[in-house]
Amino acid sequence: MKKPAAPLTYRDAGVDIDAGDRLVENIKPFAKKTLRKGVLAGIGGFGALFEIARSRYREPVLVAGTDGVGTKLKLAFELNRHASVGVDLVAMSVNDILTLGAEPLFFLDYYACGRLDVATATEVVRGIAAGCREAGCALIGGETAEMPGMYTSGEYDLAGFAVGVVEKRRIIDGSGIAEGDVVLGLASSGAHSNGYSLIRKIVAVRGVDLSADFHGRALSEVMLEPTRIYVKSVLKLVRGVAVKGLAHITGGGIVENVPRVLPARLAARIERAAWRLPPLFQWLKEEGDIDDAELYRVFNCGIGMAVIVAPADAARALKTLKAAGETAWRIGRIVRRSRNEPQVEIV
Repeated sequence: MKKPAAPLTYRDAGVDIDAGDRLVENIKPFAKKTLRKGVLAGIGGFGALFEIARSRYREPVLVAGTDGVGTKLKLAFELNRHASVGVDLVAMSVNDILTLGAEPLFFLDYYACGRLDVATATEVVRGIAAGCREAGCALIGGETAEMPGMYTSGEYDLAGFAVGVVEKRRIIDGSGIAEGDVVLGLASSGAHSNGYSLIRKIVAVRGVDLSADFHGRALSEVMLEPTRIYVKSVLKLVRGVAVKGLAHITGGGIVENVPRVLPARLAARIERAAWRLPPLFQWLKEEGDIDDAELYRVFNCGIGMAVIVAPADAARALKTLKAAGETAWRIGRIVRRSRNEPQVEIV
């Protein structure tokens, strides 16, 4: 066995511990701005500590969610824009746990790369912290993994983990949804973080110029628009209106996500004329020659969150949501479902 001319180091193997240390120092100020009551220990230790306020909850139930950003990252790499995907990462998890009525408490991230670029990673975490502030949760920990040979140069992967809390008697599980209830739709900010494999396919096949003007903005900016975070507005809603069901419209679109909160005996009849299909989805439909069934099964098509309430509460719910800054519409109703019929019908 040939002996190396000089002692080998971790840096020789492709892992720069000093770079990791610099990243930790860079992100501490961002994380500090997200702190909220309950945080006992955050970034720097082996684990983070959070105390649930006993004065606020009689029977607190923790709600956890995890997600990533998917192939939207590929666009971020190509365009060298990384802060927006940090917001996406937070949004995907906090919006998920919100559907149970949970208030997000804290968030952790996982950043994996082949070689750590401190500037890029700092930009990503800056976005994560911005998303946490918007959601009202604390960024109290995470992990940076530098793994030479695992990722293409200049690329990374992200995962996020959110934990929230809800009073047990106030859990929103869809069990009270009844025939005749109303479905409200909250506007999305764009494609959010789903369907990007198809978006990228359309861009590649059509030879699309991402710098081209699209309704007054660069097409690239429209495609990288961060996922809307609905936490503050929806929490205001559930405190004043009896919300029966919430569905985060992610991969699978309205067609596959609304059924996740419906009793098996019921279906949602959604009226596509209730809101205008945003220009991005019109463009995707035309450029990709996508039929309607596929479009509504892949993309959110302008609806990022569905809210189900009793008919008597619909007007007040819409007023509350709009006052909280949401664009919202009455988009459908709950009907009785016959055996073997789909749980969502878009008419």
